Amino acid sequence: MVVLSKIYTKTGDAGETALGNGVRVAKHSLRVSAYGTVDETNATLGMARLHATGQVDSALQRIQNDLFDLGADLCRPDMARDTEAGYTPLRIIAAQVARLEAEIDVMNADLEPLRSFILPGGSALAAHMHLCRTTSRRAERLTVELAQVEDINPQAVIYLNRLSDWFFVAGRIANDDGRSDVLWVPGLTRPQIQGA
Repeated sequence: MVVLSKIYTKTGDAGETALGNGVRVAKHSLRVSAYGTVDETNATLGMARLHATGQVDSALQRIQNDLFDLGADLCRPDMARDTEAGYTPLRIIAAQVARLEAEIDVMNADLEPLRSFILPGGSALAAHMHLCRTTSRRAERLTVELAQVEDINPQAVIYLNRLSDWFFVAGRIANDDGRSDVLWVPGLTRPQIQGA
């Protein structure tokens, strides 16, 4: 269990932070950027929950907990040395991805197929779901970039990919099951040229 008795430690004043294995790295390192953006996704999800109720809110709370698991996973490098940690490091597992996929399938089952791209917006919850979607996509891009230079848990990338899809479908549900989606109309606001 985590115990935080003192919030500021001054150990980061020189622009470094400690990873989960104790190694100190620059705060702008790719790994810190990846799990920091996962944390940012979690914060945007906290704002979305202000507009959610019932089962949706429960699902969002569970995803928030998953995102802490994901942050713990990404902040601990050296997967090959997990057995040397003295404990079992927390890693995202395939079952967490499968749960997202199953929920996406259930949510998407009764939605009308899309005939256009969707503009982020509609209800307050839908707008927040789109913010969560785009933030999680950025976390995914950073995690994919990290995977090009360091060994990471491949389930971390897959989870983030499915999560952004989950947010997209949840946004449609929040827009009256897609009936209130704001659709993109190509060229709608482009000025017309006289004589063309």
